[in-house]
Amino acid sequence: MWEAVTAARHAVELAHYRMTRSQHHRADLAALAKLERVPVELPVGLELEWLGVAGYRLTFEGQTLLIDPFVSRFPIKDLVLRRTVLPDPERIAAFDPRGKVVGIACGHAHWDHSLDAPAFARRFGCAAYGSTSLANQMALHGLAGQAVTAEPYYRYQLGPFEVSFTPSVHSKLVLGLSIPMDGDTDATSLEQMSAPHYKCGQTWGIRIAVAGIVIYHQGSADLVDDAVRDRDVDIFLAGIAGRNFTPNYWERVLTRLRPKTVVPMHYDDFFATLEDPIGFLPQTNLAWVADEIRAVLPDVTVAALPRFGVVA
Repeated sequence: MWEAVTAARHAVELAHYRMTRSQHHRADLAALAKLERVPVELPVGLELEWLGVAGYRLTFEGQTLLIDPFVSRFPIKDLVLRRTVLPDPERIAAFDPRGKVVGIACGHAHWDHSLDAPAFARRFGCAAYGSTSLANQMALHGLAGQAVTAEPYYRYQLGPFEVSFTPSVHSKLVLGLSIPMDGDTDATSLEQMSAPHYKCGQTWGIRIAVAGIVIYHQGSADLVDDAVRDRDVDIFLAGIAGRNFTPNYWERVLTRLRPKTVVPMHYDDFFATLEDPIGFLPQTNLAWVADEIRAVLPDVTVAALPRFGVVA
């Protein structure tokens, strides 16, 4: 009974959102413009760039760490028709890493977090760190030797970046009942890699220590409460898609991490190209986020980074 009520409630909320989508879009654009005016304080020499969805490029001392990079994109019809979706060679070749890439970290293995990881690992000759599902994807590209299945909490030293992985869980985006594309990628050829074959696998929170600060990246809006060991982090890169499917999400995660700054992410429409004006995923409601966060941590800074490649 509880599951049926939960599913019905989420279905009604989604229907209402669709009827008022243009209103939400205007409000989210206004909120984004306001949040982008708030500075994100970084140590001298550290660059932090949002690549869209949950993707980031961090550069320090001429070395770069990529997190969940996804620049290839593909139209929604490829998902609906279950077409094979693979990294776009032109997009991969055109990407400027800004420094020597010392590693790639993926929080989970859905396509919008992992599709480009093998291609970037090949181009830059580095390892990709994450789940067994990610390692399976790497093997399909002939890159099994460049895949590292992360050990919980182990601190990998990648150039100036100390990277560790906190056990986590993906939000239940299917009407609050289940994780989409759960399990590990089990395709046996690249031709089988339609979007549904990019299976979630183990989900991680990613901790990055660099230049005297700690950045915590949570690509999906859920957590394993007792697994979170970090407190008083400097910057929390917070995936907001799916938070409405996770009971008490902000209270649970913010009271553990106690961040100084929260940077929302994973609200943009990832079926649009990076050259298109930014759009928003259904029900992300960026306009509500700052108030939701400050209801838990009144004095926290909430800011947004401009998205890489956006045309205003």
